[in-house]
Amino acid sequence: MKINNQTRLTLIVTQASLVLMLSACATNNNEGTLASLNDVKFEVKEEKVSDSLDKAMASYEEFLKETPETAMTPEALRRLADLKIQKEYEAEEDAWQQQEAQQSAESEKGVLADSITDNIKPVADSASQATDIQTPETGFVPVVSGKKKQSIATDGGPIADISESEKAFSDRAGKKIELGRSKKKKIIPPGEIVEEADDLQAAGAKEAIELYKGLLKKYPLFERNDQVLYQLSRAYEETGQIDIAMTALEQLIEKYPQSRHIDEAQFRRAEYFFTRKKFLDAEDSYQAVIVEGEGSGFYELALYKQGWAYFKQELYEEALKNYIKMLDYKIDNGYDLENIDNKIEKKRIDDTYRVISLSFSYLGGAESIVEFFDKHGHRFYEASIYSHLGEYYLIKRRYFDAAQSYQAYMDRNPISKESPYFNIRIIEIYKKGGFPRLVVDAKKEFSKTYRLNSNYWTFFDINDNPTVLAFLKSNLIDLANHYHALYQDKRLRKQKEENYKEAIYWYREFLTSFSEEKESPKLNNQLAGLLLEHKDFLDAATEYERTAYNYPTHEDSSSAGYAAVYAYREYLKVANQSRRNVIKREIIRTSLKFSDYFPTHKHAAIVLVAAVDDLYSLEDYEQAIKYGRRVITVYPNADKKLIRSSWLVVAHASFDIANYKDAEVAYTETLSLTDKKDKSHTALTENLAASVYKQGEQARILGDHKTAAEHFLRVAKVAPKSKIRPTAEYDAAASLILLKQWGQVAGVLEGFRKLYPEHKLQKDITKKLAVVYKEDGKLIKSAEEFERIEKENPDDDALRREALSQAAELYEKAEAQDKALFVYIKLVDSFPEPIEDAIEARSKMSEIYKTQGQDKKYIAQLKKIVVTDAKGGKDRTDRTKFLAAKAALILAEPKLAAFKKVALVKPFRKNLRKKKVQMRAAIDEYTKLVDYQVGEVTAAATFYIAEIYFEFNIALLESERPTNLNDEEMEEYELVIEDQAYPFEEKAISVHEKNMELLDVGIYNVWIDKSIEKLSALLPARYAKTEQSSVVITLIQPDRMEKLKPEITAEKTNRLKDNLEINNTTVKEPAAGE
Repeated sequence: MKINNQTRLTLIVTQASLVLMLSACATNNNEGTLASLNDVKFEVKEEKVSDSLDKAMASYEEFLKETPETAMTPEALRRLADLKIQKEYEAEEDAWQQQEAQQSAESEKGVLADSITDNIKPVADSASQATDIQTPETGFVPVVSGKKKQSIATDGGPIADISESEKAFSDRAGKKIELGRSKKKKIIPPGEIVEEADDLQAAGAKEAIELYKGLLKKYPLFERNDQVLYQLSRAYEETGQIDIAMTALEQLIEKYPQSRHIDEAQFRRAEYFFTRKKFLDAEDSYQAVIVEGEGSGFYELALYKQGWAYFKQELYEEALKNYIKMLDYKIDNGYDLENIDNKIEKKRIDDTYRVISLSFSYLGGAESIVEFFDKHGHRFYEASIYSHLGEYYLIKRRYFDAAQSYQAYMDRNPISKESPYFNIRIIEIYKKGGFPRLVVDAKKEFSKTYRLNSNYWTFFDINDNPTVLAFLKSNLIDLANHYHALYQDKRLRKQKEENYKEAIYWYREFLTSFSEEKESPKLNNQLAGLLLEHKDFLDAATEYERTAYNYPTHEDSSSAGYAAVYAYREYLKVANQSRRNVIKREIIRTSLKFSDYFPTHKHAAIVLVAAVDDLYSLEDYEQAIKYGRRVITVYPNADKKLIRSSWLVVAHASFDIANYKDAEVAYTETLSLTDKKDKSHTALTENLAASVYKQGEQARILGDHKTAAEHFLRVAKVAPKSKIRPTAEYDAAASLILLKQWGQVAGVLEGFRKLYPEHKLQKDITKKLAVVYKEDGKLIKSAEEFERIEKENPDDDALRREALSQAAELYEKAEAQDKALFVYIKLVDSFPEPIEDAIEARSKMSEIYKTQGQDKKYIAQLKKIVVTDAKGGKDRTDRTKFLAAKAALILAEPKLAAFKKVALVKPFRKNLRKKKVQMRAAIDEYTKLVDYQVGEVTAAATFYIAEIYFEFNIALLESERPTNLNDEEMEEYELVIEDQAYPFEEKAISVHEKNMELLDVGIYNVWIDKSIEKLSALLPARYAKTEQSSVVITLIQPDRMEKLKPEITAEKTNRLKDNLEINNTTVKEPAAGE
């Protein structure tokens, strides 16, 4: 089969292409261009590819030698030249990689060295801010968290890392961008001879140049001459002939503006101008590439380098437009500017940010950023722009400008993810610059802005920001410690209150936000200490309690619990009176809680004892007893004074709730712990005695007088010298009296009299002895005590009078009449008034005199009774009238006797007249008795008057008869006597009947009964039944006489007197001589 040239060339090309594909894996439409090399990933294998290239070149060379010139010849020449260039490139690939690796290592080393030397990485340690802030010497140990050497803002935050010096950056960024992977070769000016070594290295390139030149000369109309010029420029560049290479590119640009290599040609040309500082020409060439659009592989690079061209010309805003456009382009193509894996790409982005920072710094700083984006539209990555500018200023030690860069962004974007990190960075910048006040102000601003309940966290999840959270936590600690230290600085007295408020605020902010952190208990304790130092005792107590009990047990738990008690007690000292009891309750509560939680604390016992005292002062006696006993039980080895105090409270409280038995035991224990020389010993002894005495009182109230007496008498045993002993023995006697233990009572009272002769109860002892002796039947002794009562109470006349009366009566009962008379005499002499008592006494005296047969004295006393009553006037009483009436009744007896004594014998007229006189005198005497209006005496007087009439009647009838009368005259005489005597009988009957009328007014007595008897005898037909009725009345109603009224009214008395008159009852006297 015959193969023509076209077919042969096609086979050669196919063969060469296959070889190249197998060896180099070259693909895509840009094969053979320098730009495409950036995108090719070579697979490095053990085998060498040069053998394949040699075979391909050999094939093309064989074709050109053996085949006549045809239309395919130019293409074969071009391919051969390309292969020679490619061989040169492949041979240098390994050397380039080694060179790049070395440069990268040196670059990193240089960067690290610059970083260490310039110390441009800010180091912030939020946990050590307390020591960063200049604070005076304090009395507290600030809480600090773990230290970190890395900047918090740059550790995971959106803070730029500018670690390359400005000079290094400028030198590197101003260099030409290497397109392709050729070794750096010396640039050969036209006409200069290449050194032998370079000549050997560039032999392939030179051969390619000659091939390209020949191709262009011989085939000027070859359709791929644009590619030939492109490769030619590349070959010149490989041999270091840069100017000639540029000439080839210019020919390409001029002759083939539609070439697919035009953008790279323009870019290379721009780079040529740039490296020679022909920035205006470079600008135009970069623009030519940019005009090609985003489809060009050099679009991004052109934007970047054109920006540098503007920058070099100090056209900063134009440069910024390019940089921002380049960043926008990257983002539009799916790049995450903060997470770029490709080192070259990442470096270019970093460089872009860096030059942007330089540009804005030259335009005026952060405000120029604001103006730029306001003018050209805002970008979401503005934070990085501000950050890089801030870090640039920081390198330059322009601290305020650095901080302002971050602040400018925060002012316009307060609710952004980057804001808290920028705020942190500001703090670090001020710290690095040595501005402590600004550090504090920035920390305060940060803490307020990003506090847990701030508006910021409604937009972000705080759990996704551990760095910010950690910084906030340490920041609050720093601020609290800082102001606490300033508060304690004696040089800042004027600011003391202000610093106090600040410290309190930041302590509370931390504890509110981070209550469960490990630092919280210590911070809470510091807060409480500060409050206590400032004398805010109540708040201090509250915080100490929170420290002690609201956290898991920690090293300050027990001391905080004790401090809470102390703080409350200090507050009590200054609290208003109206609040004192409330505060005491709080003291008690926290004290009891302290003793419950920390029973082994060295102050637990004393705290509990103090609480017990407070319970007692608040009259919470049950609780005081309960916890007082707890001290005694739980802390038996505590200080003796504490145990004694507890027993004392138990004793007092038991006494106050009337648990006197327990009180007695407690007082006994208290006394056992009290030195006898102690001034309280006596009072405690009195309390012990009182507790025993009160047991007696309780028994007495319950009616158990035996037990009561035992307790009362026991006082003398437990406290023989106590003041209450006399009272106890006195009450013991009273209880024994109720038990009628007269002998024992007398012994107690007599003992009292001997032991306490001056005691105020001596008078009562006398009274009780008087009663006791009386009840015990010892009347004489009782009477003597009553006499003693009279003597012991000289100012109490009523008592004296009563005592004398009792004494006299007792003497009477004891038949000691002389003593009785002595007392009665003293009674009436000392107390003539009231007359009732005096008359009563005289009545008893008269009875004694009567018994003794002293009639004169008897009659004398009766007369005094009558006289005294008669003179009594308004002081007269029914009793005085009764006694006087009875006395008068007795005193009337001699009149009656005198009347009866006169017998109607011769001389009859004389004796009759005499008897009449005596009768009148007797009747008058008895009639007077009616005035006393005493029923019994009136009845007696009525009876006696009736008897006088009857006696006169009998006397007449039995009178001596004249002896000188004859019978007739005697008979007549008898009739006259009878006529004269009969009216007296009638009068007697009438008067007796008047006594019967007393029955109608409720008066009945023996004298009425006697009148009835007389009437029964005088008028049996009329009064025999009456007599019987009287007997019946007496049998049926034997007490009638006692119940009937002993007195009658004045009206009835006058009526009786009228009926008793005898004016119309006369006795005719016998004629003379009869």
